[in-house]
Amino acid sequence: MKIVIAPDSFKGSLTANEVASTIGEAFWEVIPDADLSLCPMADGGEGTVDVLVSNMRGQKKKLAVLGPLLEPVLTHVGMIDSQTAVIEIANIAGLTMVPPEKRNPLYTSTYGVGQAILALLDQGIRKIVIGLGGSATSDGGLGMLQALGMTCLNQRGEPVSPVAKSLREIREISLTSLDPRLQECELILACDVTNPLLGKEGAARVFAPQKGATAGEVIQLEEGLQHFAKQIEMLVGNPLHQQPGSGAAGGLGFALLMLGAKMRRGAEVVAEAVRLSEQIEGADWVITGEGKTDAQTFYGKVPIYVAQLAKRANTKALLLSGSIQPNCQALYDYFVSLHAAVRRPLTLEQVMEGAKDLLFDTAYDLARLLRLIEH
Repeated sequence: MKIVIAPDSFKGSLTANEVASTIGEAFWEVIPDADLSLCPMADGGEGTVDVLVSNMRGQKKKLAVLGPLLEPVLTHVGMIDSQTAVIEIANIAGLTMVPPEKRNPLYTSTYGVGQAILALLDQGIRKIVIGLGGSATSDGGLGMLQALGMTCLNQRGEPVSPVAKSLREIREISLTSLDPRLQECELILACDVTNPLLGKEGAARVFAPQKGATAGEVIQLEEGLQHFAKQIEMLVGNPLHQQPGSGAAGGLGFALLMLGAKMRRGAEVVAEAVRLSEQIEGADWVITGEGKTDAQTFYGKVPIYVAQLAKRANTKALLLSGSIQPNCQALYDYFVSLHAAVRRPLTLEQVMEGAKDLLFDTAYDLARLLRLIEH
């Protein structure tokens, strides 16, 4: 029996590598002769660097930048080869890097993302994959662009602070000082959302509340992003704010599109890198999952993309997630069956601490069922 195990991470408890190996351990214990292929996955959010580095035999390199609160942080990027690197927004300007009591996207910045790009350019890198998930920001990429050389002045002719609160203060923008090496660079955005920059489905209204913004602050952010986009688009002559994904990472997608980046589905970028389609070809079963499966799963998340690849290969797919929220019956269009690792009442702390054991037990039961079905 050939089985491909291709899960996302269980955020906050297990990495994608740990999830895949735990499921694999359970299956090997029940079906010792199973042909298992472990293919940890990511969608551009947390864990993207780890998955790509481990599957493409790269290495992680430490980097000192300014974090989302403009304080010095030590992060890492993935070095795939002499020309290619991976940046993960979640570990440079990520929401988990900001204490809950300090979360307010008016005051967070993508400046460190620009610093990371500059550091890679200095090392001769000219192809950069950027995972856009998990940001704490809503600055429209203002901070990143300033780090890369863009000039933004207020009505007094002074540079504005690289945070979203400054967006409405901008009176003059110049792109002439942007690092010229960016024109030689291929930027690939690994993104799991298609939201535009502005409007009811935009960066401020959809994502800012999740990052700590009040209703009034959401309006302020929307006005700032609208003002910023108008000025940028007057310079470049392109309505970038309408493009799918321009609202990703609090509008960082908008700024990167302005730099010529190409937007791609995050799960697709990772799947290509790990050659997932080749692994699935000829498999009997594919097992995928994530920490919490809910309505958001249908919008570019790993499990749906993996299930779509399985369907094309006429392979049966199973979902094994940490939890599965109600009203997800549409998942049966993609999966033979749905399985949750949390099967009894537990506190969040108990779930996080016991995640590996909970996952192993459920995977063990699933392996016993498949052994019966296939034998």
